[in-house]
Amino acid sequence: MTDRNLSAAARVPAPLLLLTGIASVQVGNAWADTLFNRVGAGGAGLMRLAWAMVILMLLYRPALRGRSREEWLSAGALGLVLACMNLTFYHAIARLPLGIAVTVEFIGPLAVAVAHSHRRRDLLWVMLAALGILSLAHGDTHHLSALGLILAAAAGGFWGLYILVQARLGQAFSDGSGLALAMLVATVVAIPDGLIEGGSGLLHPSVLAIGLAVGLLSSVIPYSVELKVLRRMSPGIFGVLMSMEPVAAAIAATVILGQGLSTREVVGMALVTAASVGASLTRGARTRPPAPLPSNAGLSDPAAES
Repeated sequence: MTDRNLSAAARVPAPLLLLTGIASVQVGNAWADTLFNRVGAGGAGLMRLAWAMVILMLLYRPALRGRSREEWLSAGALGLVLACMNLTFYHAIARLPLGIAVTVEFIGPLAVAVAHSHRRRDLLWVMLAALGILSLAHGDTHHLSALGLILAAAAGGFWGLYILVQARLGQAFSDGSGLALAMLVATVVAIPDGLIEGGSGLLHPSVLAIGLAVGLLSSVIPYSVELKVLRRMSPGIFGVLMSMEPVAAAIAATVILGQGLSTREVVGMALVTAASVGASLTRGARTRPPAPLPSNAGLSDPAAES
C-alpha cells in the first residue's frame, strides 16, 4: 500500500481492517483452488508468490546491492519459509476442503503460542486442538486424504517457524523492502515445483489474470493490512480475530467452490478455533509490550515488517 492508502487505512477500526484482510486471504485461496486443474498446486503457488513479488518490488523498490549479510540472511530465511509454507498449503488444499486444511494448518501458530507459555493449564488448548484434529480425521462425508492432512500440518509447522523468523527480519529492515526481498527469494525457491506442474500453462492469459488476483488477495493486501494493524492492536485481540481464519475459509469454500462440511467436521473446526482463541487470550494477557501473533500467508502469509 502507498502512504496515502495506509493513512486512509488508519481511519478504519483495526478489528474491521483485520477481518477484511482475513476475508481477502481466504477468497484468494478459494480462487487459487480453481487453478489446480490447469497448472497444479505448484503452479498456483508459483503464481501467487511471483505476482506478490512483482507488486511488492514495484511498491518498495528495494536495492539489491549494498545489502549487509544480516539483511540477506534474514530475507533469505523468511523467503525459504514462505515458499515452503505456501507450497505445502496449496498441495494440501488440492487434496482437502479449504476450511479443513486451514484448520489443521492452525496448529502451527497455536503450538508456538503454547510453547511460550509457562502455565500447565495452557495444555488445555493443546488437548482441545488435538480433539478437533481427531474429529476432522474422522469426518462423516469426506474421505480425507492422509497426505493432505500431513501437508496441511507441515504448512502449519512452517507457519509457526515463520512467526519465529519474522522477528529477525523486522530487526534487519525498517520498511517493506525486506518483505519484497523475501518474496523474491520465495519465488525463486518455488520455480521448480511450479514449472514441473504448470509448464506452459502458466503463460495462459486467464491463468496469469487469476494468479494476479490471488497474489493481491492472498498476499499483498493482507500483508499490508497486518503491517498497519499489528501496531494498533493487543496480541490477545489479534490472536482471537486471527482464529476466525478457519471460519472464513469454510465460508469462502462453500460460496466459491461449493464445498460442504459434515457436522463432525464443523465440530472439529470449532474445537481448534476455541483452542486458538483461548491460547491467544491467555498469551495476550501475559505479554508486555504487545508482540502480536502474525497470520499465515495462506495462507495469510504474514506481514513481516511490523
